[in-house]
Amino acid sequence: MAQVAERKRVTISVKRQFTIPQKYYESLGFETDAECILQDGGIFIRPLRNESSDFSEEILADLVAQGFAGQDLLARFKEQTKKVRPAVQKMIEEADEAAKSGAGKRSINDLFSTAKS
Repeated sequence: MAQVAERKRVTISVKRQFTIPQKYYESLGFETDAECILQDGGIFIRPLRNESSDFSEEILADLVAQGFAGQDLLARFKEQTKKVRPAVQKMIEEADEAAKSGAGKRSINDLFSTAKS
């Protein structure tokens, strides 16, 4: 059975600002940044974590696990980090194409439903 989405009315200021209800803010773990997604005639807002977005820690951990150290580690790290931006850009382009074509389209109820398909 699908969970009914909880709704709360908020006021938008003349500067296009509104306050996230405290219950939602705390429940979802918002910090300093949020991501807004325009979809199906509405805006979906979710917390954006202040985590490293360049994957440096993950790349280093993987290279160390593979046994790289010293100058070899540095050289491999430089190679790997150069590949991140093009890979992310490709994923963004693919997501944009999917959005334009309607592939993978989900409704707001799909996003908030706890029922498993």
